[in-house]
Amino acid sequence: MTDYISFIKRSVRQLQAYTLNQLETPVKVNQNENPFDLPEPVKASVTEKMSQIAWSRYPPFVPTTLTSKLAKFSGWREEGILVGNGSNELIEAVLMVVVETGKRVVISQPTFTLYKLLTTILGGDCHDVFLTPQFEFDLPRLLESAQQADLTILCSPNNPTGGVLPHCSLRALLKAAKGLVIVDEAYHEFSRQSVVTLLPDFENLIVLRTYSKAMAMAGLRVGYLLGHPILVKEINKAKLPYNLNVFSMATAEAAVEHFHLLKPRIDILIEERERVFRGLRGMEGVRALPSQANFIAFETPLGAKALFDRLIAKGILVRDISRYPMLDRFLRVSIGTPEENDLFLSALEGVLN
Repeated sequence: MTDYISFIKRSVRQLQAYTLNQLETPVKVNQNENPFDLPEPVKASVTEKMSQIAWSRYPPFVPTTLTSKLAKFSGWREEGILVGNGSNELIEAVLMVVVETGKRVVISQPTFTLYKLLTTILGGDCHDVFLTPQFEFDLPRLLESAQQADLTILCSPNNPTGGVLPHCSLRALLKAAKGLVIVDEAYHEFSRQSVVTLLPDFENLIVLRTYSKAMAMAGLRVGYLLGHPILVKEINKAKLPYNLNVFSMATAEAAVEHFHLLKPRIDILIEERERVFRGLRGMEGVRALPSQANFIAFETPLGAKALFDRLIAKGILVRDISRYPMLDRFLRVSIGTPEENDLFLSALEGVLN
């Protein structure tokens, strides 16, 4: 029998797929989701929109209504906006139009694993620039590496460590970079800052955003990209046609129309993040990393796997990130409701004691 798997690229066969254990627990704080569902007025608005749409027809080929609303919401030009089926599709689209054999991609590590996975599949040359021992972006090394890179990828606030690259550092990086620079700001609402203000000055900057976190729409898969219109036109070639369904599109429009209802819940999550951080730092032997996102990475005297299993036994599902570089003893906890956060802190303290 023919060994058909041999037709799959060797580099792909050597990779581990992006996976997640599907476990059910009373408290689920492992995927950086917003624990608060969309407010009812937003859902009512979507229901009204959907009642006026013919479900038998394709969605608009160019979602101009949504991009127009996103332009006002983000403060960027409509022709420089591209929407996607989650920001993951847009990450893939950028890499597809840039990366090929011999192209050099600089990735700040540890970070979201999809960047390196897709770069490797496309044949790119990955160059990792690790965070400092304090888990901050290593600007001198990033500046040096970006000068030889076709593409530099940063996640800020960074997943899974929560740190942010200051605007002054990003400006220096954009000036030094030979190629394009992606800043994935999936968690920017929790830091109360954005790099979009730098777009008018730097044509090599590409900004990624998602509805899956602060916007409470992880189940509907919506993301958007901001960049120079000339770049966006080329990236659009790698996006699948009709990639966003009418329901997701209608909900995305309603969410920006009613953002004033979402913002108080984001503020609660920021307050809760700081409270959970103080709680973790107050436990003997626990090291928690300061975060500007809606999650906190932490390590304890126990091994990551042992602690993960003991928390599961107490009904708490966190994320084991010990396979990431530099994080062999770390777990990551998403910020949940106040009640969920209390249960997590209580369970962790019980395990450690």
